Amino acid sequence: MLNQMPPPAERTIVLIDHRVLSRECLAHALKATDTGSAILSFSSAAEWLEQRQEAAPACLVILHVNQGRLHSQELARELTLIKQGPGAPPVVLLSDEEDPEDIIGALNNGVQGYIPSSVPLSVAVEAMHLVAAGGTYVPVSSLLTCRRTIETSDQTVAENSGSGFTSRQTAVLKALREGKANKMIAYELNMCESTVKVHVRNIMKKLKARNRTEVAFKTAELFAAEDRRRMMLENH
Repeated sequence: MLNQMPPPAERTIVLIDHRVLSRECLAHALKATDTGSAILSFSSAAEWLEQRQEAAPACLVILHVNQGRLHSQELARELTLIKQGPGAPPVVLLSDEEDPEDIIGALNNGVQGYIPSSVPLSVAVEAMHLVAAGGTYVPVSSLLTCRRTIETSDQTVAENSGSGFTSRQTAVLKALREGKANKMIAYELNMCESTVKVHVRNIMKKLKARNRTEVAFKTAELFAAEDRRRMMLENH
């Protein structure tokens, strides 16, 4: 009689999402797609840590971040909790945002994977397996977009003369002076938000400004004549 080999050990993947419906739907989808893994879901890192000793060691933690929480202190605290102690599992962020700067920022904060919600479930599962095996995953398309945007912006700045600002940078400058956020500027100028961020960064570097307030102050004279002309037209 042949000896039967024991079944392979299940991977244990921890899913953290504070939204109940989102968490349950994603957990159900992962269980149906990744049959070789045990999916444990929690509302927070603290809840997982409370039950960590009772569960099998996790090979991966998926932290689902909805829009608006990517730069929050709450997310920073979650990452700190997950990473504390020896043998902490790698972390993958699942986010609605695809901004290249956000992806780079997440990697700098110790995240081993960044999966945008726009990818198919099968791709997400393969990315999770890659990170669990010790690799790193980022959406290459977003990084290539960032590279093209920076190269194009730098070339345009180099070719521009006079005020030192391109027409697109001037449009972004006007919006900055009005106190508009990057998302609103991107919407109004039909740009990607990552492109707006590159323009803002180049503008601040050129002006040697530390923040948006300084940008508005240092460019006040630049737009003063135009403002006076507009006021004259409005008064007639």
